[in-house]
Amino acid sequence: MKLKELIKRARKISEPYRISDGGKFRLKDVDPGDTGDLTSESKPQAKEALKTGISALCQLQDMLYAQDRWSVLLIFQAMDAAGKDGAIKHVMSGINPQGCQVASFKAPSSEDLDHDYLWRCQKHLPERGRIGIFNRSYYEETLVVRVHPQILGKQKVPEELLGKDVWDNRFKDIRSFERYLANNGTIVRKFFLHVSRDEQKKRFLERIDNPDKNWKFSSSDAAERKYWKDYMHAYEETIRETATKESPWYVVPADNKWYTRVVVAAALIDALASLDLHYPEVDKEKLKALAATKKELLAEK
Repeated sequence: MKLKELIKRARKISEPYRISDGGKFRLKDVDPGDTGDLTSESKPQAKEALKTGISALCQLQDMLYAQDRWSVLLIFQAMDAAGKDGAIKHVMSGINPQGCQVASFKAPSSEDLDHDYLWRCQKHLPERGRIGIFNRSYYEETLVVRVHPQILGKQKVPEELLGKDVWDNRFKDIRSFERYLANNGTIVRKFFLHVSRDEQKKRFLERIDNPDKNWKFSSSDAAERKYWKDYMHAYEETIRETATKESPWYVVPADNKWYTRVVVAAALIDALASLDLHYPEVDKEKLKALAATKKELLAEK
């Protein structure tokens, strides 16, 4: 399949999950078990489509790197066991490591807390020509911190700045920050991998029952299930308030990992295609020098 056809197909797959204007967004409108036009019997077909998509990503990323003008920031947010790590691993498997950088954000350090909440993420923004991936991000400040407001009290922020407008102010700050990035050549695409509570429970049990996956499980992960409704409210409002045309969210069904990966790959192909990427054009002097060098090499004995 030609690259143009792949791009068109990718846009068709990812578009239903794209939120560019959050005004009317409701999380209940997205089914975590949705698989689009595919069924469970289509799983082999989906895996083949992903393989083809990864090949297309490789071509686009190579041009992004060579052109050295744009950069791409991918942000992944989700409840535990939604499949962030797997999606990143599989979708980016064909990308040249030189053109990709991944940053994972856990609980902030004491040094992080001595700065504004965007500081630790700003240090890891991708260079021009590269794709940056944030496994969690500054959005934790409107998600886990909102669900557990006691965390906010430990962030050393002056008390007079922690009034009732604190969340609205953070939404405004994030929108402005992402607009700033877009205005400077970094396009932002944000993914919420939307897993159901039942599917999360199933995956937790698998991690407990499988010795090879025990390391992935923490009792604190299960404890957070008590706050499921609070988290869903926080995600809904965060997406609603920070989805923009320049920096859209993709609310990706995550109960079927094979489909999640197809949608993420499709969204990334669409994002890269929007940049009109191409290899740098070589001027006449450069072509002349290349021809002379070729002549010298061919003349060697």
